[in-house]
Amino acid sequence: MSCHSVARSTGLAIALCAVPAFAQSLTHSSLQAVTGTGTSAWAAPTAPFDPPLTLRGVLLCNPDEMLDPTPNFLPWDGGANSSRMGGEWQIAVQAVDAGDRGGTLCWMGQNYGNQPWIRDSALSYSNEAWTAEVLRLSFDPSTLHPFRAGDLVEVTVRQSLFYGGKRNVNEGHDIDPAYNFEVRLLTASHGLPAPEVITLADVMNAGGVAEDRSTWPALFDPARAAGGEHYQGMRVRINNLTLVTTNGWNPANTWASRLCTVTDGLGRFFSIRHPRTSLGPPPAIPFDAVGVFNQESGSGTQGTTGYELFAQQVLPHSPAPELAIGLNVTIAWPVGTDTYQLEWRRQADTGDWTPVPDSPVVIRGVNTVILPPATPQQYYQLRKIN
Repeated sequence: MSCHSVARSTGLAIALCAVPAFAQSLTHSSLQAVTGTGTSAWAAPTAPFDPPLTLRGVLLCNPDEMLDPTPNFLPWDGGANSSRMGGEWQIAVQAVDAGDRGGTLCWMGQNYGNQPWIRDSALSYSNEAWTAEVLRLSFDPSTLHPFRAGDLVEVTVRQSLFYGGKRNVNEGHDIDPAYNFEVRLLTASHGLPAPEVITLADVMNAGGVAEDRSTWPALFDPARAAGGEHYQGMRVRINNLTLVTTNGWNPANTWASRLCTVTDGLGRFFSIRHPRTSLGPPPAIPFDAVGVFNQESGSGTQGTTGYELFAQQVLPHSPAPELAIGLNVTIAWPVGTDTYQLEWRRQADTGDWTPVPDSPVVIRGVNTVILPPATPQQYYQLRKIN
């Protein structure tokens, strides 16, 4: 892997790494394959991957939309800062290639050395080094285009770990550049995929206690043909939600504190996570939410629960109109150059003719008037008016 530096106005240098020509392509569906317990079924090569792998897709969010990348180096300090990650960076990428489905999150953090199994401040990024890493991944290395939702990109993968029910592209909690992943622009403003429209019934069973997320029975299908796995990592629109809790409805909260509970009013509960941008005040009426369907089971050995929506847009919920089926009275006559007025009267041979107020419309080449089924028995005629 060859690298060179590009100086920016900040005074920092971004390391730009060339992707080897022999990198192998990878699909989201193969990377996210799971077992019957929701753990990874992907046969991961030894990291760092040699040759590296490449993953294509559309960015579903801006680089600073999910997590706060602000530099915040914290030393291990004998465990005083255990598990405190400082700055974090994350994006979601959805499949676009034919035959591929799903999406993948790409993550990195600053203070790897504060993980309880590492315990070494030297294995965390300094604030300056972390800023360079954030810049390296937030801009295209060739054009310095700032990545934005809707860009078509290619991710070069040298490390991947399973946690929370999904595989992330990451650095394996290692600051060694050999484990770096890179993001390269293919097409700017390619466009966001249309959200798949679902309800909670598509991903959750009824039951469980609203206050205890671990009791909610998720629909889990290891074949990923249905349930939460079918939508994981993808842009969706979940219809007809009502907020149960609103404490997490705040863009200033941390990732863990931006979680809210919603229901469909039919015994199903679900989590939506607020972004770092404003969605307005908490909806007081049923609403639809558009965002990234994600999974955070909180476990490295179990991945059948913890589905949630990273919300990016809230829309008023408009129920589908009810269909009306009836045996209507249809009167039709050929389209021609002459114009006629349709008239009616109660008796066949007596009484005045009254114009039918409905104007005809042309349906399949004939003038047509459709009268409701409650129309009483009447007699009709056409009167030429030109």
